[in-house]
Amino acid sequence: MSTTDNRPFAIRTYSPAQLKQALKRMYLVRRFEEGAEQSYMRGLIHGTMHLSIGQEASAVASCIELTDADKITSNHRGHGHCIAKGADVARMFAEFFGKETGYCHGRGGSMHIADVQTGNLGANGIVGGGLPIAVGAALSAKRLGRKDVTLCFFGDGANNEGAFHEALNMAAIWTLPVVFICENNKYGMSTSVERSTAVRRISERAAAYSMPGVTVDGNDFSAVAEAVHHAIARARAGEGPSLVENLTYRWRGHSKSDRNRYRTKEEIEAWMARDPIARFQAELIAHGVLDEAEAIAIAEAAVSDVEQGIEFARGSAAPAIGEVTRYVYAEA
Repeated sequence: MSTTDNRPFAIRTYSPAQLKQALKRMYLVRRFEEGAEQSYMRGLIHGTMHLSIGQEASAVASCIELTDADKITSNHRGHGHCIAKGADVARMFAEFFGKETGYCHGRGGSMHIADVQTGNLGANGIVGGGLPIAVGAALSAKRLGRKDVTLCFFGDGANNEGAFHEALNMAAIWTLPVVFICENNKYGMSTSVERSTAVRRISERAAAYSMPGVTVDGNDFSAVAEAVHHAIARARAGEGPSLVENLTYRWRGHSKSDRNRYRTKEEIEAWMARDPIARFQAELIAHGVLDEAEAIAIAEAAVSDVEQGIEFARGSAAPAIGEVTRYVYAEA
């Protein structure tokens, strides 16, 4: 999407500093997940993880104009959302490594990182689990007379869950300040969206709940920023929820146990050629927001931050065995 002067919406609206920070966060998401993947292969991280490599524009562009007062809810593929909302990658790695210095003191791991201070209400291992939580957060904001909004990230697989329909219906009935963001990466685990969803575009389902719905290229930073900007403005003005569908693609499998037998090599390579980071960086250079040297420095800074984050996590203390139940129960 572009403005009448053919300059991308994101370039025109946001300051150079904001755009450079956005590029840095996109690189941070990519390098963080690559670092997590390598740590897993080295046996430093146990369990599994769900990587969003290839989806960086969706997360970062959606969150670019949010404040700490605004909230997000996320899903099992939520590292990018966490970083886009301003998380410290060192504390994220500490959480991955099960250390006390992690965001959830090592109790949450990959799928349950939360940072309430920056408005991140947490990732969720339940498909569609963040949808009703987002409605609750938006209802709280409305009842308290605040202007903050809630962004709810979920995948295409969640759009067939009952929680999706219940959440959209309730948000519409109560005119809540929430933006539902579907990151359609074409597959719910190994099932193609074409086989699982009756409508051609998931955004078409917005009509059933009397809210705007739009589908955009989720690998185009400007297209995502524009669509989410309008939805946020509508929510802040008290006009209710919107549904934004970002068409994107995960380069890796569903999780570390996925052997990718349901996708062709040609399909994966075609989407990798549409790398959202390279695309956004080229756009910033073309419009004079930064030059090649600055772009290289931003990329290198992300690598350095990730390396330092891993070292911080490795050097942090594990939770004490005697405190295994700490944070499990609410104090009276």
